[in-house]
Amino acid sequence: MTRPTARVLALLEILQTGGTHTVGELSQRLDVDERTVRRYVTHLTDLDIPVRSVRGRYGGYQLAPGYRMPPLMLSAEEALAVLLGLVTGPHAGWTTTSAHAADSAAAKLRRVLPKALAARLETLLHTVEFTAEARPGTTPETGVLLLVAEATRDRRPIEIAYVDRNGRRSDRTLHPYGIVAHAGRWYVTGADLASGETRSFRLDRITTATMSSGTFALPSGFEPAAYLMSALAQTPYRHEVSIRVQGTVAEIRPLLPAAISIVDEISTDTAQADTDPWVRVRIRAERLDWIPAVLAGLDRRFIIEHPHALNQSVRALARRLLAATGDRPEPGE
Repeated sequence: MTRPTARVLALLEILQTGGTHTVGELSQRLDVDERTVRRYVTHLTDLDIPVRSVRGRYGGYQLAPGYRMPPLMLSAEEALAVLLGLVTGPHAGWTTTSAHAADSAAAKLRRVLPKALAARLETLLHTVEFTAEARPGTTPETGVLLLVAEATRDRRPIEIAYVDRNGRRSDRTLHPYGIVAHAGRWYVTGADLASGETRSFRLDRITTATMSSGTFALPSGFEPAAYLMSALAQTPYRHEVSIRVQGTVAEIRPLLPAAISIVDEISTDTAQADTDPWVRVRIRAERLDWIPAVLAGLDRRFIIEHPHALNQSVRALARRLLAATGDRPEPGE
């Protein structure tokens, strides 16, 4: 828990004891200056906690009569699920809130848990380690996310201000068909009225969103997740790879990263008159160094159509594997 968050919650706890507390008293008990106390009070009022300011010689702050934080009615498993979600979400990229909001929510949860359960959860959090750092700033603005969700549910158009990956800004009218979470990012997929095309937009790049009048119909059979995966696979990358692989689409497609690969059937005569089925795999990649290992993992015959540099990478991997086993390649290999 960050110190400012802990002190805001400590202030709430003091106020819940009842009576009026002067700014000077609160300053001493929280070990902060009086200006900071007033800022903490503002934080509480922003959360709709009814803190009243009492004027006069004996004035200060008090809670509205009868106000108490409601008890948290969660089982041990439910509390564990919520707290771990708040703590681990940023490391996995699955979060729709800022780090501050997640930290604040986790701090509130800790403060109202039964002591025995809180102690056990703290033990877990102090012993767990993460293999990845928390991922920075790809979370959508909460108001945008909730408005887009409502528009998607109600089939309402929205007006959005969008900033693309090159920093270009544009205003668009969108018919949102669905929201998709993929690889730690959130997308909305729908009809872009300006271009007349179905498009996907990253929610964290939408700066403002407002609901428009009217409604729209969702195209029959449209699947937002499937569309997004196909669109991501066609995004321009440094290398355009084409490989023929022996097997069917159903066999090969699950073995490849769906976001950047397309698998299509090809006729047997194209595949050197082989009687077994072949597919053509197209991969868009910034680097080629990871592809040879993926091809080896297919355990299928394959022919690299392009680029030629990938052939060299596959041969280099083969030599390293042979060297690791103590074997030497035959002359000319």
